[in-house]
Amino acid sequence: MSTILDIISSTFIGGILLLLIIKLNLFASNASFASDNELKMQQNAKTLAEILNYDFRKIGYKNNGVSVITTEKEHFKFVGDLQRPGESGYGIIDTVEYFVRDSTYSLGTLNENDIVLVRVVNGTDSIAGPSLGLVKINFSYLDSLSAPTSILSNIKYIKTELWVEPTEPVNNFVTGEQDSVFTFWEFTINPRNI
Repeated sequence: MSTILDIISSTFIGGILLLLIIKLNLFASNASFASDNELKMQQNAKTLAEILNYDFRKIGYKNNGVSVITTEKEHFKFVGDLQRPGESGYGIIDTVEYFVRDSTYSLGTLNENDIVLVRVVNGTDSIAGPSLGLVKINFSYLDSLSAPTSILSNIKYIKTELWVEPTEPVNNFVTGEQDSVFTFWEFTINPRNI
């Protein structure tokens, strides 16, 4: 009888240990996925910031007139030469426009809040890639004293705020609910040519 009791108790203890190992493995896998997802989210925010930074520094370059055309919270249009010396098109003034599209234009993401940032150069060259997790963007326009302005000729700084969420939902292993993880990226650019 004691042998049967020993077998049952060791099976029970072995089962508990096996369940603990499985739970630890699931937790480690979930933590790894969440960590990778957050890293990807931060890289996406950095990519968006670098694209905007490159173009915004060219505002007014080689242009003698008004360089800023449209100034709205989610819509910005300006002129400047985007090409480097030696590149095809250098010396030709480009018209660049940024605006957003809603989540129906977002591809390759499971996040319903995603929007797509569209870049149009010279009215025809439209670049609208994946949303990169962008859920909100806000352009602000500042004068030489860093005060908000709506007068186009007074704009000296462009402040951009990006809110980026993961492209795939991250479920909390402990609660079983979706975590509200996001990255906020803010930068202000002072184009030299305006």
